[in-house]
Amino acid sequence: MVNDPVADFIIQLKNAGMVGKANVAVPYSKLKHAIADKLVAAGFITSAEQRGKGVKQELVCELRYDAGKHYIRGVQRISKPGRRLYAGVAEIHPVKFGHGKLILSTPAGILTDDEAREQNVGGEQLFKIW
Repeated sequence: MVNDPVADFIIQLKNAGMVGKANVAVPYSKLKHAIADKLVAAGFITSAEQRGKGVKQELVCELRYDAGKHYIRGVQRISKPGRRLYAGVAEIHPVKFGHGKLILSTPAGILTDDEAREQNVGGEQLFKIW
């Protein structure tokens, strides 16, 4: 049993890319699907789609590569089940001088750091990806 499905999901993406897999299949949840959609929009993965029916649903993410190298260089989980970390809009800063993204869970849904600053909302800092 996984106690932190978000951390498990992002680490599976990073590890699959490091060994050269084309795609990753993880158990489906609406939160993971929303995060995967933001990663597609940010350009870290190519596509994310839901497959299967009932309790056998899975989220299949196609990984992105640049000249044979995996596009996700690193991830850092910030808010964990034992310690939730929140940030107001004034505390949201660019990741890796704009080369990375901070993914937040806000009242407006799952947003990247740029979108959160644009919509003037803060929220729970889920993870950084670069």
